[in-house]
Amino acid sequence: MSTPPSPPGTERDGTAVRLGALVPLTRPGWVEAGQHLLAGLELAVSDVNEAGGIAGRPLELVVRDTAADPERAAAAVDELAGLGVAAVVGEYHSVVARAAAARADALGVPFLCSSAVLDALTEQPTEWVARLAPAQSHGWRIYADFLLGAGHSHIAVAVAPSVYWASGTRVLREHLARRGGTVIELDMSALTPAALCDELVGSRATALLLLVGHPDPAVPVVKSVRHDPRLAEIMIGAPAGQPEFAEWAASLGDDGAAIPFLRYLPASLGPLGVRVERALRERLAQAPSFVAFEGYDAVVVLADVLRSHGTDRALIAEAWPGATVEGTRGRIHFSRTPGISVRQWAWAPVQVVDRDPAEPGRYRILHTG
Repeated sequence: MSTPPSPPGTERDGTAVRLGALVPLTRPGWVEAGQHLLAGLELAVSDVNEAGGIAGRPLELVVRDTAADPERAAAAVDELAGLGVAAVVGEYHSVVARAAAARADALGVPFLCSSAVLDALTEQPTEWVARLAPAQSHGWRIYADFLLGAGHSHIAVAVAPSVYWASGTRVLREHLARRGGTVIELDMSALTPAALCDELVGSRATALLLLVGHPDPAVPVVKSVRHDPRLAEIMIGAPAGQPEFAEWAASLGDDGAAIPFLRYLPASLGPLGVRVERALRERLAQAPSFVAFEGYDAVVVLADVLRSHGTDRALIAEAWPGATVEGTRGRIHFSRTPGISVRQWAWAPVQVVDRDPAEPGRYRILHTG
């Protein structure tokens, strides 16, 4: 029986196929998110290699810490391109992923963004970048629908200066306005948590959304609002997902429960997802977040493309439209989506969940979209 020839660049010479990985592993990056992302990436690489690698060649992950710094991420893409990686994966922070995507596009390096959601990852449409995470406009509209369904049409947002937070505010404002809702912006660069509480008392808002970084000022804001008797009836929400991680629960205890947030998981995992969840739990010594699954799925997609198209960067980018892979959260394939400049999985499953006040380690699914 004859063996079919390997795709160009995947000859069985034993040398590793290298993937660059962008991960926030030090402050001011969200370190816990980076650890979960890296755990998913590393587990998938291990699984790929146990299954024979890429046409007999091992897959190797070359990790670079972005520390939530866009310039550092762009420089890392330069370095990784020079090291000969076939593609780049990862990144959690949207403004950092945008810098990485722009550099990858300029250099002609395929970049599969696992976790960042900012709609405009690149200024112009590109064939070099694809994304697994739902675009912010998609997920945050689902969150706005949840708010309306829960009776919240007048919303306050505690917002920090950022392209990401400004984009999220715009999505919420436009979606709620079409249904008679309003959004009040409270600038956390000018307000203390105590002053924020005073502003909320005088507003019509029935919900406060945290569009700010963690732990500061998110944690002090939650504590101030939770312990202000004037605001006992106000709901706190965090669409960006801060309560997903154990660090949130450790910082806030019972105050951190009942704060709805977005996560990108199905109601129940299939066989692959169940197996991966178990393995990730062992690696992390805690329940894996959706970010860990995003990391795993990113490598699974790229491994499939590498097996079928080889390591030539142009061929990898050309393969995005035809890629179809079973991931931990469903079948993944990419398309051109109106308003999105990159190849997009439309869409990963979206949930609104919170931590159960009676058992903060357990999540309650409040809404799906």
